[in-house]
Amino acid sequence: MFKKLLSGLLGGGNKRPDEGGAKAADPVAYKEYVIISQPDNQSGQYRVSGWIRKQDNQGVTLEHRFERSDMLPGREACDAMMVTKAQRYIDELGDTMFEPDPRRESQVQ
Repeated sequence: MFKKLLSGLLGGGNKRPDEGGAKAADPVAYKEYVIISQPDNQSGQYRVSGWIRKQDNQGVTLEHRFERSDMLPGREACDAMMVTKAQRYIDELGDTMFEPDPRRESQVQ
């Protein structure tokens, strides 16, 4: 418990797919996006989370961290739910998911 708390306080909780932690699943292409499931294993349950990426016109990779509160008992089911939810998210928001969060901008000033 303390290890997890310290890890979160010291920045260990925001890992990219290539930085250890839970192994990322194989990428899934959807429209012009790439969905990467990387569920968080919490006491034998898997939290739906991962990344949505897209390359812009200049070749820069845009990235959005995708996390949900859903917990599932199996990794494969969690990966499948991540892809389904990410596809719906892409259909609803499109590229606006990569725009800065206005709530955070107001806190910075």
